[in-house]
Amino acid sequence: MADDSPQAIRAEAIESLLKERGLITEDDIDEVIAMYNERVGPMNGAKVVARAWTDPDFRRALLDDGSAAVAPYEFEGGQMEKLVVVENTAHVHNVVVCTLCSCYPWALLGLPPRWYKDPAYRSRIVREPRKVLAEFGLELDPAVQVRVWDSSAEVRYLVLPERPLGTDGWDAERLAERVTRDAMIGVARL
Repeated sequence: MADDSPQAIRAEAIESLLKERGLITEDDIDEVIAMYNERVGPMNGAKVVARAWTDPDFRRALLDDGSAAVAPYEFEGGQMEKLVVVENTAHVHNVVVCTLCSCYPWALLGLPPRWYKDPAYRSRIVREPRKVLAEFGLELDPAVQVRVWDSSAEVRYLVLPERPLGTDGWDAERLAERVTRDAMIGVARL
């Protein structure tokens, strides 16, 4: 099914112009997509989350200054000059949006999902977060406070999900396999 959204049509037009003028090739485009889908993707974020679950000092550093904590990883791609990490707990659930466009920590989460860029998500998650989360299949207890964080060109957010029950004794590598992009955005729990 073709994407006929204005954004998709605009992107296709720009891509065609760049190729026509010899500024990029199909291989260049494929390489960028492969980088974010296969080499970067949510795997980087999952490694960070798993380490935070297994290393209390790193967890504190991540919550204090996400940018500084992930800097040693030297993740490539995406803007993350200012990364703020917010932690989900039994009493607080965080979710991320960019109400202006689709600011997103690509280097940690890979390509943003289509729904993240959708105007309906961007406006509704702010007004009716519980209802939107329920549409993703996430029903939260009424006692759980929902906090919505608005990414911007200056600040990107990452949700530190709650560690899944029954994972005590697991190493970071095994834990990282359980972490999903949607949980790091906050529209899912693990």
